[in-house]
Amino acid sequence: MPWLEIGLMSVCLSPIWGALVWEVWAGMVRPRLIPASEINALANSLVSKHGSRAAEVAFIEEDRAWRYSDSFEQGKWRRVRRHLMQKC
Repeated sequence: MPWLEIGLMSVCLSPIWGALVWEVWAGMVRPRLIPASEINALANSLVSKHGSRAAEVAFIEEDRAWRYSDSFEQGKWRRVRRHLMQKC
């Protein structure tokens, strides 16, 4: 009987764990796989277009990705924003 309960519990909780694993992959792991040269290029582009407001624009892009539930874009723009904050 306990094996049946364990099996049933694992089947019922698998979508929750799958969603959690997917969000960790899309929001934390995958953005870290973006080459630093691409992050640097995005940061330089923002600085050339927006000057001292570049970090603010990166935050706006990060917030937009959060509002549209795009974990990868949110992680990418977080990296760009942190890069800009380190440069200043």
